[in-house]
Amino acid sequence: MRRPQTTWLRKAFFQVHLWSGLILGLYIAVVCVSGSAVVFRNDIYDVLVARLLVTPQGRALSQNELQQSLQRAYPGYAIRELKPGRDGDEASEVTLAKGSSQVSRLVNPYTGEDRGPAISQWFRIMRWVSDLHGNLLLGPNGMSWNSIGGGLTALLCLTGLVVWWPGVANWRRNLMMRRGVGWKRMNWDLHSAVGFWSFALVFMWGTTGFYFVYPQPFRAAIEVFTPINPPRVQSASPSPPSFSTGTGPRRRRRPLTLGGKILRDFSSLHYGNFGGWPLKALYVLLGFVPVVLLGSALIMWWNRVLWPAVRRITSSPQSGTNSWGSWRGRRASRPPTA
Repeated sequence: MRRPQTTWLRKAFFQVHLWSGLILGLYIAVVCVSGSAVVFRNDIYDVLVARLLVTPQGRALSQNELQQSLQRAYPGYAIRELKPGRDGDEASEVTLAKGSSQVSRLVNPYTGEDRGPAISQWFRIMRWVSDLHGNLLLGPNGMSWNSIGGGLTALLCLTGLVVWWPGVANWRRNLMMRRGVGWKRMNWDLHSAVGFWSFALVFMWGTTGFYFVYPQPFRAAIEVFTPINPPRVQSASPSPPSFSTGTGPRRRRRPLTLGGKILRDFSSLHYGNFGGWPLKALYVLLGFVPVVLLGSALIMWWNRVLWPAVRRITSSPQSGTNSWGSWRGRRASRPPTA
């Protein structure tokens, strides 16, 4: 509590935090930055889908008719590829080519109206980023590996909290960056302060990421304090079975218990979709916090471990440079042979 730096337990936690952070740092940074990219995923999809929608108007135009309608805007271009929309109310994507130049446009399949640049590449980009964030581009097993990484991230946060604690008399100084110190100390203060203030957020991201694939431990822990599933209500006089015809009122859902609300809020907290676009914009910025932590940690590792090791190697008499210089000196002082 007073001088944790002198205890063997704190030193052990420091080593665990150091090496696990170096191993997991790039993974955490990639997942968080890609998470920032998909915060507005549903909103972007809504905008893209709105651009695709058209009003059906009788018969769709043939390829020759579409080319004739596009000749005014793109004279000399020919249709190289035509991708009709999935449904009758979606625009077609047309690729026009003229020599080495090529353009892709959205076209109303009924009127030939040019709806602007094609947007299929944006769908591909969003799918790729979503796959990177959720599955690490590893296929069906990627989500399981990602959830394990989330659990290890939560443990990394806990070890970081132990390393952060400077003692009862000095804990306030680790809450912010100090002025008038060298750049090495400033880098340490940056890592310490940012790590403390972002602890709850990164710990929540890692924990909820682990929950998405392995919910059983969380459900069991919540069930100890409050039920998750609402109790079933038994009626005193059983009524005859009724058959729904599809026109009657729908069966009302049972209200969520406190445990059910906690599990529901795990997803909302992870994606930040409970406070509107201002909170989502904040989540986008906060997704870059692990990049700051990784960068400052690498600088500290270089200053404390790598650079001293490089200096020891280069200043050693057995190093390559000194050995070469001493060999040249001995060679020059050797008398010439007959």
